[in-house]
Amino acid sequence: MNDALDPRPRPRSPRVALATSTEAWSLDEDAPLLTAALADVGLDARGVVWDDPDVDWSAFELVVIRSTWDYATRHREFIEWTERVQAVTDLRNPAAVIAWNTDKRYLADLADDGVAVTPTTFLTTPMPEAEVSERIAESVGSDRGIVVKPTVSAGSKDTARYASRAEDPHALGAAATHAASLLDRGRAVMVQPYLDSVDDDGADGGETGLVFLGGTFSHAFRKGPLLALGADPVTGLYAEETISAREPSDEQLAVAASVLDAARARTGFTELYARVDLLPGEDGSPVLLELELCEPSFFLTSSPGSAARAAEAIAAKVRR
Repeated sequence: MNDALDPRPRPRSPRVALATSTEAWSLDEDAPLLTAALADVGLDARGVVWDDPDVDWSAFELVVIRSTWDYATRHREFIEWTERVQAVTDLRNPAAVIAWNTDKRYLADLADDGVAVTPTTFLTTPMPEAEVSERIAESVGSDRGIVVKPTVSAGSKDTARYASRAEDPHALGAAATHAASLLDRGRAVMVQPYLDSVDDDGADGGETGLVFLGGTFSHAFRKGPLLALGADPVTGLYAEETISAREPSDEQLAVAASVLDAARARTGFTELYARVDLLPGEDGSPVLLELELCEPSFFLTSSPGSAARAAEAIAAKVRR
Protein backbone atom coordinates (compact mmCIF):
# COMPACT_ATOMS: atom_id res chain seq x y z
CA MET A 1 0.00 0.00 0.00
CA ASN A 2 1.17 3.50 -0.78
CA ASP A 3 2.21 5.01 2.57
CA ALA A 4 0.79 8.38 1.54
CA LEU A 5 -2.66 6.76 1.16
CA ASP A 6 -2.50 4.47 4.22
CA PRO A 7 -5.58 5.37 6.32
CA ARG A 8 -4.23 3.75 9.47
CA PRO A 9 -3.11 6.26 12.14
CA ARG A 10 0.62 6.59 12.48
CA PRO A 11 2.21 6.56 15.89
CA ARG A 12 3.37 10.03 16.84
CA SER A 13 6.91 10.71 17.89
CA PRO A 14 7.45 10.95 21.65
CA ARG A 15 7.44 14.56 22.75
CA VAL A 16 10.26 16.06 24.78
CA ALA A 17 10.11 19.54 26.31
CA LEU A 18 13.43 21.32 26.70
CA ALA A 19 12.58 23.69 29.54
CA THR A 20 13.98 27.17 29.02
CA SER A 21 13.22 30.80 29.84
CA THR A 22 11.89 33.52 27.58
CA GLU A 23 15.21 35.31 27.25
CA ALA A 24 17.50 32.29 27.25
CA TRP A 25 16.27 30.08 24.40
CA SER A 26 17.71 32.23 21.62
CA LEU A 27 21.00 32.55 23.53
CA ASP A 28 21.46 28.86 24.30
CA GLU A 29 24.06 27.63 21.81
CA ASP A 30 23.32 24.01 22.74
CA ALA A 31 19.64 24.28 21.82
CA PRO A 32 19.73 23.98 18.00
CA LEU A 33 22.29 21.16 18.09
CA LEU A 34 20.37 19.21 20.71
CA THR A 35 16.99 19.74 19.07
CA ALA A 36 18.31 18.48 15.73
CA ALA A 37 20.01 15.48 17.34
CA LEU A 38 16.79 14.56 19.14
CA ALA A 39 14.90 14.69 15.84
CA ASP A 40 17.51 12.32 14.41
CA VAL A 41 16.61 9.72 17.06
CA GLY A 42 12.88 10.11 16.44
CA LEU A 43 11.91 12.51 19.21
CA ASP A 44 9.74 15.59 18.81
CA ALA A 45 11.71 18.08 20.93
CA ARG A 46 10.97 21.74 21.40
CA GLY A 47 11.91 24.56 23.73
CA VAL A 48 9.16 25.37 26.23
CA VAL A 49 9.28 28.32 28.63
CA TRP A 50 9.12 26.97 32.16
CA ASP A 51 6.86 29.66 33.61
CA ASP A 52 4.34 29.76 30.73
CA PRO A 53 1.00 29.20 32.49
CA ASP A 54 -0.63 27.81 29.34
CA VAL A 55 1.67 24.81 28.94
CA ASP A 56 0.22 21.35 29.53
CA TRP A 57 3.30 19.52 30.78
CA SER A 58 1.46 16.20 30.80
CA ALA A 59 1.48 16.35 26.98
CA PHE A 60 5.20 15.54 27.04
CA GLU A 61 6.71 12.15 27.72
CA LEU A 62 9.78 13.84 29.21
CA VAL A 63 10.72 17.32 30.38
CA VAL A 64 14.45 18.07 30.40
CA ILE A 65 15.57 21.22 32.18
CA ARG A 66 17.96 23.09 29.93
CA SER A 67 18.25 26.89 29.95
CA THR A 68 15.99 28.05 32.79
CA TRP A 69 18.64 30.61 33.61
CA ASP A 70 16.32 33.06 35.35
CA TYR A 71 15.37 30.66 38.13
CA ALA A 72 17.69 32.16 40.75
CA THR A 73 15.61 35.28 41.28
CA ARG A 74 12.45 33.16 41.65
CA HIS A 75 13.88 30.11 43.33
CA ARG A 76 10.87 29.02 45.39
CA GLU A 77 8.55 29.46 42.39
CA PHE A 78 10.94 27.40 40.28
CA ILE A 79 11.14 24.57 42.81
CA GLU A 80 7.36 24.48 43.06
CA TRP A 81 7.20 24.30 39.26
CA THR A 82 9.52 21.26 39.22
CA GLU A 83 7.26 19.53 41.73
CA ARG A 84 4.14 20.24 39.66
CA VAL A 85 5.76 18.99 36.47
CA GLN A 86 7.06 15.84 38.12
CA ALA A 87 3.54 15.09 39.34
CA VAL A 88 2.28 14.78 35.73
CA THR A 89 5.28 13.52 33.72
CA ASP A 90 8.92 12.50 33.88
CA LEU A 91 11.22 15.39 34.85
CA ARG A 92 14.99 15.26 34.52
CA ASN A 93 16.78 15.83 36.57
CA PRO A 94 14.16 15.06 39.26
CA ALA A 95 12.66 17.73 41.49
CA ALA A 96 14.45 16.55 44.64
CA VAL A 97 17.80 16.72 42.86
CA ILE A 98 17.03 20.22 41.59
CA ALA A 99 15.99 21.47 45.03
CA TRP A 100 19.26 20.20 46.54
CA ASN A 101 21.55 21.32 43.73
CA THR A 102 20.22 24.82 43.08
CA ASP A 103 21.40 26.04 46.49
CA LYS A 104 25.19 25.89 46.56
CA ARG A 105 25.16 24.88 50.18
CA TYR A 106 25.21 21.40 48.65
CA LEU A 107 28.99 21.96 48.59
CA ALA A 108 29.00 21.64 52.38
CA ASP A 109 27.16 18.31 52.07
CA LEU A 110 29.70 16.99 49.60
CA ALA A 111 32.59 18.21 51.73
CA ASP A 112 31.08 16.31 54.67
CA ASP A 113 31.02 13.24 52.42
CA GLY A 114 34.75 13.52 51.77
CA VAL A 115 34.73 15.32 48.42
CA ALA A 116 37.60 17.78 47.90
CA VAL A 117 35.78 21.10 47.58
CA THR A 118 37.02 24.66 47.04
CA PRO A 119 37.23 26.17 50.56
CA THR A 120 33.88 27.88 51.17
CA THR A 121 32.33 29.85 54.02
CA PHE A 122 28.55 30.29 54.10
CA LEU A 123 26.80 33.30 55.61
CA THR A 124 23.07 32.81 56.02
CA THR A 125 21.63 35.57 58.22
CA PRO A 126 21.86 39.37 58.07
CA MET A 127 24.57 40.85 60.28
CA PRO A 128 26.39 44.16 60.62
CA GLU A 129 28.82 44.85 57.81
CA ALA A 130 31.71 44.91 60.29
CA GLU A 131 30.87 41.36 61.32
CA VAL A 132 30.64 40.28 57.69
CA SER A 133 34.09 41.76 57.15
CA GLU A 134 35.48 39.80 60.09
CA ARG A 135 33.99 36.55 58.81
CA ILE A 136 35.43 37.08 55.35
CA ALA A 137 38.86 37.95 56.73
CA GLU A 138 38.86 34.82 58.90
CA SER A 139 37.89 32.55 56.03
CA VAL A 140 40.08 33.92 53.25
CA GLY A 141 43.10 35.40 54.97
CA SER A 142 45.09 38.42 53.83
CA ASP A 143 47.02 37.10 50.84
CA ARG A 144 44.27 35.63 48.68
CA GLY A 145 41.63 37.26 46.53
CA ILE A 146 37.98 37.07 47.52
CA VAL A 147 34.94 35.76 45.63
CA VAL A 148 31.45 36.63 46.88
CA LYS A 149 28.31 35.10 45.42
CA PRO A 150 24.76 34.18 46.47
CA THR A 151 24.24 30.51 47.22
CA VAL A 152 21.31 30.52 44.79
CA SER A 153 22.64 31.92 41.55
CA ALA A 154 23.14 31.05 37.90
CA GLY A 155 25.46 32.33 35.21
CA SER A 156 27.68 34.13 37.78
CA LYS A 157 24.88 36.67 38.35
CA ASP A 158 25.48 38.85 41.44
CA THR A 159 28.98 37.36 41.74
CA ALA A 160 32.14 39.43 42.06
CA ARG A 161 35.87 39.03 42.64
CA TYR A 162 37.92 41.27 44.91
CA ALA A 163 41.66 41.65 45.43
CA SER A 164 43.45 40.32 48.48
CA ARG A 165 43.91 42.61 51.45
CA ALA A 166 47.64 42.53 50.77
CA GLU A 167 47.03 43.92 47.26
CA ASP A 168 44.30 46.42 48.14
CA PRO A 169 43.45 47.47 51.72
CA HIS A 170 39.96 48.53 50.54
CA ALA A 171 39.07 45.19 48.93
CA LEU A 172 37.81 43.55 52.10
CA GLY A 173 35.43 46.44 52.74
CA ALA A 174 34.04 46.23 49.21
CA ALA A 175 33.55 42.47 49.51
CA ALA A 176 31.82 42.90 52.88
CA THR A 177 29.50 45.56 51.47
CA HIS A 178 28.52 43.23 48.63
CA ALA A 179 27.93 40.27 50.96
CA ALA A 180 26.01 42.33 53.51
CA SER A 181 23.77 43.72 50.77
CA LEU A 182 22.88 40.20 49.61
CA LEU A 183 22.19 39.09 53.20
CA ASP A 184 19.97 42.10 53.79
CA ARG A 185 17.92 41.05 50.77
CA GLY A 186 17.34 37.63 52.28
CA ARG A 187 19.93 35.79 50.20
CA ALA A 188 22.45 33.40 51.72
CA VAL A 189 26.04 34.13 50.70
CA MET A 190 29.12 32.06 49.99
CA VAL A 191 32.67 33.35 50.25
CA GLN A 192 35.63 31.61 48.63
CA PRO A 193 39.28 32.42 48.09
CA TYR A 194 40.08 33.25 44.49
CA LEU A 195 42.29 30.38 43.35
CA ASP A 196 45.10 31.62 41.13
CA SER A 197 44.88 28.40 39.13
CA VAL A 198 41.82 29.91 37.42
CA ASP A 199 44.21 32.13 35.45
CA ASP A 200 46.73 29.40 34.63
CA ASP A 201 46.68 28.81 30.87
CA GLY A 202 48.92 25.73 31.05
CA ALA A 203 47.94 22.26 29.91
CA ASP A 204 46.18 21.40 33.19
CA GLY A 205 45.48 24.92 34.46
CA GLY A 206 42.24 26.82 34.63
CA GLU A 207 38.75 25.50 35.16
CA THR A 208 37.83 22.14 33.63
CA GLY A 209 34.21 21.17 33.04
CA LEU A 210 33.43 17.48 32.63
CA VAL A 211 30.06 16.61 31.09
CA PHE A 212 28.31 13.34 31.90
CA LEU A 213 25.32 12.14 29.89
CA GLY A 214 23.24 9.16 30.95
CA GLY A 215 25.73 8.50 33.73
CA THR A 216 28.66 8.20 31.31
CA PHE A 217 31.47 10.68 30.67
CA SER A 218 30.90 12.49 27.36
CA HIS A 219 33.45 15.30 26.98
CA ALA A 220 35.38 18.02 28.75
CA PHE A 221 36.27 21.64 28.11
CA ARG A 222 38.36 24.41 29.55
CA LYS A 223 36.58 27.52 30.75
CA GLY A 224 38.56 30.76 30.72
CA PRO A 225 38.55 33.18 33.68
CA LEU A 226 35.12 34.74 34.23
CA LEU A 227 35.51 37.31 36.97
CA ALA A 228 37.52 40.44 36.27
CA LEU A 229 39.24 41.87 39.31
CA GLY A 230 37.39 44.88 40.66
CA ALA A 231 34.50 44.66 38.19
CA ASP A 232 30.97 45.21 39.43
CA PRO A 233 28.93 42.10 40.23
CA VAL A 234 27.48 40.43 37.12
CA THR A 235 23.94 41.73 36.58
CA GLY A 236 22.96 40.22 33.21
CA LEU A 237 21.46 36.79 32.57
CA TYR A 238 24.93 35.25 32.58
CA ALA A 239 28.60 36.13 32.21
CA GLU A 240 30.20 35.56 28.80
CA GLU A 241 32.45 32.50 28.78
CA THR A 242 35.51 31.47 26.77
CA ILE A 243 35.38 27.73 26.04
CA SER A 244 37.88 25.37 24.42
CA ALA A 245 38.07 21.61 24.14
CA ARG A 246 40.15 19.76 26.72
CA GLU A 247 41.18 16.16 27.34
CA PRO A 248 40.74 15.52 31.06
CA SER A 249 43.41 13.78 33.11
CA ASP A 250 42.81 10.44 34.80
CA GLU A 251 42.88 12.27 38.13
CA GLN A 252 40.20 14.72 37.01
CA LEU A 253 38.01 11.87 35.78
CA ALA A 254 38.44 10.04 39.10
CA VAL A 255 37.55 13.12 41.14
CA ALA A 256 34.50 13.80 38.96
CA ALA A 257 33.35 10.20 39.41
CA SER A 258 33.71 10.52 43.18
CA VAL A 259 31.66 13.73 43.13
CA LEU A 260 28.84 12.03 41.24
CA ASP A 261 28.95 8.97 43.50
CA ALA A 262 28.55 11.24 46.52
CA ALA A 263 25.69 13.16 44.89
CA ARG A 264 23.88 9.94 43.96
CA ALA A 265 24.22 8.69 47.53
CA ARG A 266 22.85 12.00 48.83
CA THR A 267 19.88 12.26 46.47
CA GLY A 268 19.11 8.62 45.72
CA PHE A 269 18.99 9.33 41.98
CA THR A 270 21.24 8.67 39.00
CA GLU A 271 21.31 11.83 36.94
CA LEU A 272 20.39 12.12 33.26
CA TYR A 273 23.02 14.83 32.85
CA ALA A 274 25.69 16.44 35.00
CA ARG A 275 28.56 18.83 34.72
CA VAL A 276 31.42 18.69 37.19
CA ASP A 277 33.55 21.85 37.28
CA LEU A 278 37.03 21.38 38.74
CA LEU A 279 40.02 23.58 39.51
CA PRO A 280 43.56 22.73 40.60
CA GLY A 281 43.70 23.32 44.35
CA GLU A 282 46.62 24.82 46.21
CA ASP A 283 48.56 21.53 45.99
CA GLY A 284 47.67 21.08 42.31
CA SER A 285 45.12 18.31 42.88
CA PRO A 286 41.62 18.83 41.43
CA VAL A 287 38.99 20.29 43.74
CA LEU A 288 35.29 20.75 43.07
CA LEU A 289 34.20 24.25 42.14
CA GLU A 290 30.60 23.39 41.23
CA LEU A 291 28.42 20.39 40.46
CA GLU A 292 25.75 21.37 37.93
CA LEU A 293 22.67 19.14 37.92
CA CYS A 294 19.99 21.69 36.98
CA GLU A 295 20.61 23.72 33.82
CA PRO A 296 24.28 23.46 32.84
CA SER A 297 25.49 24.39 29.40
CA PHE A 298 27.01 21.31 27.77
CA PHE A 299 29.05 23.36 25.27
CA LEU A 300 28.23 20.83 22.57
CA THR A 301 30.11 22.79 19.91
CA SER A 302 33.37 21.99 21.72
CA SER A 303 33.03 18.23 21.18
CA PRO A 304 31.98 16.59 17.89
CA GLY A 305 29.43 13.87 18.51
CA SER A 306 28.38 15.19 21.91
CA ALA A 307 24.95 16.32 20.69
CA ALA A 308 24.26 12.79 19.44
CA ARG A 309 25.38 11.37 22.80
CA ALA A 310 23.05 13.76 24.62
CA ALA A 311 20.17 12.76 22.35
CA GLU A 312 20.80 9.06 22.92
CA ALA A 313 20.83 9.56 26.69
CA ILE A 314 17.51 11.42 26.53
CA ALA A 315 16.00 8.86 24.15
CA ALA A 316 16.95 6.07 26.54
CA LYS A 317 14.89 7.74 29.27
CA VAL A 318 11.88 8.12 26.98
CA ARG A 319 12.01 4.51 25.76
CA ARG A 320 12.90 2.70 28.97
